[in-house]
Amino acid sequence: MIQIVPEAQAPAVIAAMRARSAEKNGAIQAAAAAILKDVQERGWAAVEEYSLKFDGKAPYEIPGEELEAAYAACPPALIRAMEHAAANIRDYNEKLLAKTQEWTSPDGGRVGRVVRGLARVGIYVPGGTAAYPSSVLMNAVPARVAGVEEIVMVTPPTENLNQAVLAAAKIAGVDRVIAVGGAQAVAALTYGAGFIPRVDKLVGPGNAYVAAAKRLAYGALDIDMVAGPSEVLVIADGSADPKFVAADLLSQAEHDKLASAVLLTTSQALAEAVDGEIVRQTGYLSRSEIMECSLRDFGCAIVCGSLEACAALANDIAPEHLEIVTEDPRALLPSIRNAGAVFLGAWSPEPLGDYLAGPDHVLPTSGTARFFSPLSVESFLKTMSVIEYSRAALAPIREEIIALAETEKLTAHANSIRVRFED
Repeated sequence: MIQIVPEAQAPAVIAAMRARSAEKNGAIQAAAAAILKDVQERGWAAVEEYSLKFDGKAPYEIPGEELEAAYAACPPALIRAMEHAAANIRDYNEKLLAKTQEWTSPDGGRVGRVVRGLARVGIYVPGGTAAYPSSVLMNAVPARVAGVEEIVMVTPPTENLNQAVLAAAKIAGVDRVIAVGGAQAVAALTYGAGFIPRVDKLVGPGNAYVAAAKRLAYGALDIDMVAGPSEVLVIADGSADPKFVAADLLSQAEHDKLASAVLLTTSQALAEAVDGEIVRQTGYLSRSEIMECSLRDFGCAIVCGSLEACAALANDIAPEHLEIVTEDPRALLPSIRNAGAVFLGAWSPEPLGDYLAGPDHVLPTSGTARFFSPLSVESFLKTMSVIEYSRAALAPIREEIIALAETEKLTAHANSIRVRFED
């Protein structure tokens, strides 16, 4: 069941959602920090020790032949689905790809910027039951489109490596796959250790120790984001099909007991019908215990006075996924400022974005959509400014530069300009 509350109770609901990830486990932070420091100081020896301790195996590189074998072993229908997803992700990101450009400034000089892909990127892929081939595609394909020179994937050395994950690495064009996991994998990619190279950026989900290590490593390398529990928010009016809305709320609630699924609606009748559908559908779904905990603790339906009020609440929550299932969903889009991904209409369910549409499913969570953006090709690019002035272009503005430099008491800056025009 899902709790149905009036709009006046919305602030309490939002506060509960934010509290999910407000607490940081100090012991996990301390353990991750110790591993990072140890690997920075002792390198490969420390990485090997932690891998043997936590995973029972030393890190090793997975040869390309094993990726080929995994690809061949996967069901053809799965391969077709992954290749279709990769093609859509590639097409989407190619359209977003920034280009190097230059132009003539108002002063008559040449200015612009050079766009480059990062040199080396690491992708963390969880092992065991949390192995998601879709995440391999969503992280690696945009990096490939960006022109990243080398993509290094790491995944824990489990007894039987997930074949779909390895096949996805081949489809996405991953250059190297290394069996190493945990905070020690983050540390190795941050500082370099043995045959594991240092990377410029690390992306991909992981457990609490991986997330803590990524947060601590930021600055020595770049990261995608520190992900919190998954969340979906659905805005719906009386025209929505309660069966669809319930299914979409459940699709996020099954991720995690901390996942959040919230319905904002103008219709009390719809809220009640969705509640009934949740009870019915949960009865035949495999992760019912997780869904029930998630919906009990962090799920609700809020009945609002208008769609405008729904949009205002959505902007305050800034959800990871936002579905608009109304009679005219696109009409509400201009009112939405804060969301990781927006899904318009009854036939654009959130799993479409998770797997096949093309935009990335690596999205800001826990309200960070107020200032973070989804992962994309832009996440794997860096730019360099280019400035080229002739003597004729510099001469008319030299006194302005000198005036600014001298105001800041940087006389050498002023001198750098002045000496160029001395007789």
